Amino acid sequence: MRAAERVSENIGIAIDTLRVSKLRSGLTILGVVIGVATVMAMAAIVQGVRQQIVHTIEIAGPTTFYVTRSATPVNPGNPPPEIRDRPEITADEADRVRLLPDIAYAGIWGQAQARMDYQGTRTQQVAIFGADNRFTDIQGGDLSEGRWFTHPELVSGSAVAVIDQDVAHTLFGRVDPLGKVVGIGGRAARVIGVYVAPGNIFSPPGQSTGAIVPYAMLDHQLPFDRTNALWIVVKPRPNVTVADAEEAVMVTLRRMRHLRPSQPNSFDLLTQDQILDTFNKLTGVFFLVMIVLSAVALLVGGIGVMAIMMVSVTDRTREIGVRKALGATRLDILLQFLVEAATLTGIGGLIGILLGLGFGRLATAAMRIEATTPVVYTFVAVVVSVGIGVVFGLLPANRAARLDPVEALRYE
Repeated sequence: MRAAERVSENIGIAIDTLRVSKLRSGLTILGVVIGVATVMAMAAIVQGVRQQIVHTIEIAGPTTFYVTRSATPVNPGNPPPEIRDRPEITADEADRVRLLPDIAYAGIWGQAQARMDYQGTRTQQVAIFGADNRFTDIQGGDLSEGRWFTHPELVSGSAVAVIDQDVAHTLFGRVDPLGKVVGIGGRAARVIGVYVAPGNIFSPPGQSTGAIVPYAMLDHQLPFDRTNALWIVVKPRPNVTVADAEEAVMVTLRRMRHLRPSQPNSFDLLTQDQILDTFNKLTGVFFLVMIVLSAVALLVGGIGVMAIMMVSVTDRTREIGVRKALGATRLDILLQFLVEAATLTGIGGLIGILLGLGFGRLATAAMRIEATTPVVYTFVAVVVSVGIGVVFGLLPANRAARLDPVEALRYE
């Protein structure tokens, strides 16, 4: 009980001291604020993006997997030799996979980046998907008006498109887009439907969906990256495991590509778990870099706290002498300055948390993803910021505790 009263009293003294020296206190905690804000902002963004990827995987179904030329992104102009020698994914392969008894759906998809235009109004670069009528089964969302492609349109690659709702608003305003002809990467296509993406689908900045066209149209009319942006989407039947479905697909494709038993696969199979694992690795490295940069800011802030506390001990030498003369022990003085340093950095940590979460919320809102507050990181940030005050405040607090009361009273 006595210890709690001491701490409470010292916190009050610390706050009074900080109130007297607002500018000095503000500059002291600036490094702590920057460090904590950076960590919190990155934690909010990474957690938000991860939640949306997980939700998108849930929409597609946890058993859905993809056949790709390369499981990891490569430079399409100069791919590694092992990727360069691989043949492209083909529509015939998708058709053959679709006929397997273990497979409920298989379709070849591609993605191009292009601008869309209508009567002088243009969009930024948007994603143009070449797919089929099962697009919403994988990506989620729905049509707000119009229809999907007919079988003849899919087979012939007719110049028809289902455009995104936001793109429709940009290009047409209040005008009904159905039946209008838009430009997609310089190619004309008639609008037959309007697509509404789910509000929480993962869509990186600059990669928002602009339109969905028949894959055959994309294949014949639009240039796109056939190494990284061409794949077969595969959904096993409900009673078939991912492993069994992958085995069936692998055997079929190896047979179609005439691969001998000793030869490795000339394609990759990418499962939802692998996608999430790859994302975690990428964001893990990115987050680690942010942690290192934040640690530098926190170190600078800690050194600033130590320097200011040293100055504070010198300025308050006479006060320390008076307290000791009135019976304060070394422990009382040590605790006073430690609590003051911890309070200083704790306040900096709270400000950093608020700024970081605010910036993270703005960033995730701009990316159109929902994010929850990273509670664990918030708790860690508070502990770390207070810990910095204790660690870097120890030296000046110890110096204050060791002052001789007689010498301290003589100090001017």
